[in-house]
Amino acid sequence: MRPLSILLAAGGTGGHLFPAAALAQELQRRGYIVDLATDLRAEKYGGDFPARKIHRIPSATLTSRSPLAVAGTFSRLGLGFAHAFSLLLRVRPKAVIGFGGYPTLPPIIAASTLRIPTAIHEQNAVMGRANRLLSRYVDKIALSFMPTKLLEPAAEAKARLTGIPVRDSVHKFRGVPYAPPYADSRLLLLVFGGSQGARFFSEVVPPALSLLPSEIRSRLTLVQQAREEDLEGLRLACARAGIAAHLAPFFRDLPERIATAQLVIARAGASTVAELTAIGRPGLLVPLPHALDNDQLENATRLEQAGGGWCVRQSELAPERLAELLEALLSSPERLTDAARKAHAMGAIDAVARLADLVDELAGPKE
Repeated sequence: MRPLSILLAAGGTGGHLFPAAALAQELQRRGYIVDLATDLRAEKYGGDFPARKIHRIPSATLTSRSPLAVAGTFSRLGLGFAHAFSLLLRVRPKAVIGFGGYPTLPPIIAASTLRIPTAIHEQNAVMGRANRLLSRYVDKIALSFMPTKLLEPAAEAKARLTGIPVRDSVHKFRGVPYAPPYADSRLLLLVFGGSQGARFFSEVVPPALSLLPSEIRSRLTLVQQAREEDLEGLRLACARAGIAAHLAPFFRDLPERIATAQLVIARAGASTVAELTAIGRPGLLVPLPHALDNDQLENATRLEQAGGGWCVRQSELAPERLAELLEALLSSPERLTDAARKAHAMGAIDAVARLADLVDELAGPKE
């Protein structure tokens, strides 16, 4: 029996690629061959993606409404459609599954043209622009939150709640118990974010930590993701504040670092929320401001409402305010332990199986 092929399509950021990687791992366990269609940004996150082959498809994001910019975007997407059409004829997948971002448009539309079954997965609590556009063409829609804002009524009949799938490297830390920050123990504060998040956190975290009482600072270890150009300034700021720090542009062992942290400060991307809840760690989430659909604000609000963390807008997070929050939280083991427990309860541990079941339905029987 020849293994069936599935094509996954995802934008080249971690927020899109991580859940796609989780599904790829599960599909391979079920005997499928998996290919990935993405864009050039995947170099950072997709180097070890579990796929037979990674195909780079030309794509573009609509960033301006000027006629020239619109023409350029559609020209690039048209080229991507041609590449995707040719790829599908070669690979002949039984289904194509999209994970959001404009690079999913060419493969999904090409698959629809060729009558190949399709589905999209929405990671956020707000339907993204690319997925809103594709929702009218695909056969199935997998959701991470119920309800999901901006899901058009006409698409609701296709929708199914699966949750956000997380990678095996995250799942293996789900059983690691939370270590409360008692008065005689070390404190590990983990801080990470995308490019904009890393810059903001590099600016606000060191001065906030310098305002903490000495009995907290003496026990604190900061593990922080920072842009390459910010690392030296961040090191100096931590040294001046007397804070032990481990700093890097990117942590490939991020799930393990989440598992060992007493508190996580991060943006509120869907994958971040999924990994915090899968492992069960309290998060102080700072949604990316000025997002068109406020998807991160909605994600963070859902976590806060469930008691698994706290949502603070960036505009409200001056160093003094962050210092107040950190002192209150790090001085309250019971409060953090309760948030860790409630975050853990939110984790959709069967999300990847549910999503793979949907793929099974689309792909049909294994002949």
